[in-house]
Amino acid sequence: MLAAVVLFTRDLRVRDQPALAAAAAEVERVVPLFVLDEAILGSPFAAPNRLGFLYESLADLRTSLERLGAPLVVRRGDVVEQALRAANEIGAEAIFLSEDVSAYAQQREERLRRERIEVRTFPGITVVPPGELHPYRVFTPYHRRWAATRLRHEAATPNRLTPAHIDPGRLPQMPNGRSPDVARGGESEAGKRLATWLREGLHRYEAERDVPAANATTRLSPYLHFGCLSPLALVNELTDRPEADGVVRQLAWRDFYTQLLYSNPAAA
Repeated sequence: MLAAVVLFTRDLRVRDQPALAAAAAEVERVVPLFVLDEAILGSPFAAPNRLGFLYESLADLRTSLERLGAPLVVRRGDVVEQALRAANEIGAEAIFLSEDVSAYAQQREERLRRERIEVRTFPGITVVPPGELHPYRVFTPYHRRWAATRLRHEAATPNRLTPAHIDPGRLPQMPNGRSPDVARGGESEAGKRLATWLREGLHRYEAERDVPAANATTRLSPYLHFGCLSPLALVNELTDRPEADGVVRQLAWRDFYTQLLYSNPAAA
């Protein structure tokens, strides 16, 4: 395949990014793309702290992709329209993206599939893909199956990406009103926080996670939400650490709610 767009959504990372890894392995020229959706930017989502986290994550992702050879392209507007426009600019034969479960995400995928371009989706937002297990409505039997499931291997981080000739666009400016005390976004920051917590917080997690003053929780939730940290990679980091069983169980709960949404996307 000569060219493809990798459409980033809730997977703002290069480690264990299956869509990016597949494109790097199969495509000559790759355009990593993120679209700032005007509909979302005008919604309650657009609180300054949340937008600031997203914008920092995009800046960090652009830096990582530039090291690989193909900078993140940033566009603003309707996601499907902008993805197709970028694909047309470079003569892309396919759009690669991570599978997602919300009504918004499924409508986005359906619209893309109506066009004359191949659309390929990949796992990445959960540990176990949401459609892989029976659609359980009770956590305990789901968790038994989840814990027994053979997990996919982490997708390899590309060594090098060959870019297409396309204007990368400007990163968005930080919003006014963002608190200076909130966590910084980005895959790099996620890795630092995980390393610190493994070193300083893991041994206290079970005893102190429900004690607000103890500050013993992982504080990785926003990084998982925006995909700055792969949930599968996190499980792999916690493997063979008995003291981490509670954290792994929380990741199973996260997958459980995702598969509920997969079965009923309108509930989002």
